[in-house]
Amino acid sequence: MQHFIKTSDLDIPTIHKILEKANHYRDKTPEKILEDKTIITAFFENSTRTLSSFEIAAKNLGAKVIRLDVSKSSTSKGETIADTAANLNAMNPHAIIIRHKNAGAGEHLARHVDCPIINGGDGAHAHPTQALLDLLTIFNHFKGDIKGKKVGIVGDIKNSRVANSNIELLTRFGLDIILIAPPHFLPYTTLKTSHNLKESIKNLDILISLRTQTERHNYQIYGSLKDYAKDFCVTKDLIANQDIIILHPGPVHHNIDLDDEVLKDDRCKVLDQVNNGVLIRMAVIEHCVL
Repeated sequence: MQHFIKTSDLDIPTIHKILEKANHYRDKTPEKILEDKTIITAFFENSTRTLSSFEIAAKNLGAKVIRLDVSKSSTSKGETIADTAANLNAMNPHAIIIRHKNAGAGEHLARHVDCPIINGGDGAHAHPTQALLDLLTIFNHFKGDIKGKKVGIVGDIKNSRVANSNIELLTRFGLDIILIAPPHFLPYTTLKTSHNLKESIKNLDILISLRTQTERHNYQIYGSLKDYAKDFCVTKDLIANQDIIILHPGPVHHNIDLDDEVLKDDRCKVLDQVNNGVLIRMAVIEHCVL
């Protein structure tokens, strides 16, 4: 049984197979290889892209998808996640895809079920399929020649599960990462860091912009997000004519993370990421279930 809780659960040959399978699905209508399988999505935290793309991915492969309506589930009555897991497991699903505000929820769930757990994001810990789709977007853009490419991750890195998963995954593939943020948004790290986006961006091949995770702040850090944007919003002037690609996991805070002109720029790969998200999640579900 193959759980997928964090990017380090997969070795590099397996990741290459998943990337290849995702690109295969881009060019070929998938066979209904999961038509006798049932997938449960249990999202205890709001989601648009991740939930929708997982459900589309599972249905593309022929699986029956059951969405747990958390607002109407017994968790609202005080049921523990272990009890929820036991009850879902008793329905004999072939995989459960979970998102939860608490780090480690997927690992906890995995101890109580007999099917694969796929992590759709847990707290500020990990978002492994987002990192895989980011890797696929980068890999395809550079036609596989990614070792040594310089990646900047800018924004609320300390509170970002996307950053954690990308750091682990991209460093294993030989990309050179620098973290760019105000001091209070930087975690303790051995990676290169910078507080100056304007200077740092000049040397980058790839910039991953992050949403400010205001819901994970214990108190207000900036007077306003506009104060933050003055130094860390990615603008058209900032990227000028540079040969660079811009990624963002969404949802985008317009003119806070990325300005509207950057979102319209061909170098911005946000919609490519969304498309790649379905393909990657198809490949991940297939890998975990079959």
